Amino acid sequence: MTPLRIIKGDATSPQAKGRKVIAHVCNDLGGWGKGFVLAISRRWPEPERDYREWHRHRAGNDFGLGATRLVRVAPDVWVANMVGQRGMRRGSAGPPIRYDAVERCLSALADQADELGASVHMPRIGCGLAGGTWDRIEPLVVRTLCARDVPVTVYDRD
Repeated sequence: MTPLRIIKGDATSPQAKGRKVIAHVCNDLGGWGKGFVLAISRRWPEPERDYREWHRHRAGNDFGLGATRLVRVAPDVWVANMVGQRGMRRGSAGPPIRYDAVERCLSALADQADELGASVHMPRIGCGLAGGTWDRIEPLVVRTLCARDVPVTVYDRD
C-alpha cells in the first residue's frame, strides 16, 4: 500500500513527476461555478466544457452519481470530473455529498490512473460545498487508491 501524502499547496499545480490526474467532486445537476472548480477553470477551459457537454447529453451517456470522466488538459495532466454530490444545497436529506458515489468514482479513478501510470492529486474532495467530512472521505481514498498502490497527494491551501 502506498501511503497517502498530505502537503500544503495548490492541487491545480501537482507536485510530482510523470503523469498526473487532478481529482475533484462535481454535482449531478450540471452546475459548475463555485468551489474548487473555479481554480480548475482559471487554469484550463476543457474540464468545465466537457462536464457541461457530458451533463447536456446525459440521456445517452453514463453521467450520474458515481460516474468519473477524465479530461486531458496537458500532455501529462488530466482532470477527473467525479459526480459525487446530489444537488448543491443542504436540505432535509443532509449535505449534498454522497459517500457511496464518491467511493464508486474513486474506484473508477484507480483503474484509470493505473492504466495511465499516473499519480492522483486532489484537495480534500467532498469537504467544501458538498458538505462531507474528511474523516469519512480519507478512508475511501485509502481503500480505493492507496491500497492499489496509486500514489495520492492531498493539498491543503496555505
